[in-house]
Amino acid sequence: MVDATGTTRAPWRMWWQRWPSWVGRVATAWAVAYAGFGLACALSGTPLLYLGSHPGPSTLGWGVAGVGALAALACGAVARYGLQPALRVLLWVVCVLAATAAFGLLMDVITLVFGQGVDNGVAAAHHVLAAAGVLLLAATARSRRMPAAPVLQAPSPASGPVQLVACAGTAAFLPYAAMKITWASGGTFAGMTGEEMLAVSQRNGASGIWVTLESWGMDGTVLLAALGAFLLWGLVRPWGQVFPRWTLWLRGRRVPRWLPLAPALIGAATLAPYGVFGVGYLTLATAGMVTMRRGDFHSSSDALLVAWIGLAAFAAYGIALIVAARSYWLRTHSTRRTRVDAE
Repeated sequence: MVDATGTTRAPWRMWWQRWPSWVGRVATAWAVAYAGFGLACALSGTPLLYLGSHPGPSTLGWGVAGVGALAALACGAVARYGLQPALRVLLWVVCVLAATAAFGLLMDVITLVFGQGVDNGVAAAHHVLAAAGVLLLAATARSRRMPAAPVLQAPSPASGPVQLVACAGTAAFLPYAAMKITWASGGTFAGMTGEEMLAVSQRNGASGIWVTLESWGMDGTVLLAALGAFLLWGLVRPWGQVFPRWTLWLRGRRVPRWLPLAPALIGAATLAPYGVFGVGYLTLATAGMVTMRRGDFHSSSDALLVAWIGLAAFAAYGIALIVAARSYWLRTHSTRRTRVDAE
């Protein structure tokens, strides 16, 4: 007999658990839409890339259209010939290209929350569309014949080395938080007072939420860093796999893998390359091989000091997020019984 609970939950569970049978079709639809988006931008001369306030060449739209067409070709071939090894490699290649195009999505989210809006709506839409493609293409590349019921592993912590990496990623934000809190509380750091930094934020289009937090002696990016540390430790500790007691009706239930992994992958894909390449540039600037612009600061040396604190934190945290996300993925990966074993 099937109880009422099982009857009401079965359709949703069956649909979700059978994702390998439908994700390829959704990925094909995304590929066609992505190619059309790039083609429309190329024909209309709309730029998809901005370096600060400077738009990039509109011809990049042709590249986006090409990536979408290649993805549609790969997904169509998978539907016709099955997931052959060569097609799986092609899907991963297109997935990497889409991930590169999605770079900047995290910055768009931060700007949307603490600014007057995103810097450019078309570029932000491109980031969202590319990020959706990363998920769909990766799922298609991993799709196989539908197995039987999963066997979930018990919640477990990450290994000692992974937790040490998480400690390093968290500690990297301490100088950054101290610098931001100093400014937010009205102090002076790198030749800039809190009042001057608040004026800079207002001039750059900070939202009312940001200005209000600054007036209370808090900094929005420090709050985001705290949330980032919470996410990082949720990936390496067992409590990140099961809802805690205070979640009421959810307590004791499994946390869906995508819930921590989605923000972790977005954060890692943005902060790790941004921080690593930024640290490389700062190394050249410190050696005097390139010129460091002073920006809103009083001198180039002040700007260099602040940049080192910020970009080193982003690099260390981004790398730690990659390591922690990989550990979480492996530790929460459900083992599967074959149909013969299930029967």
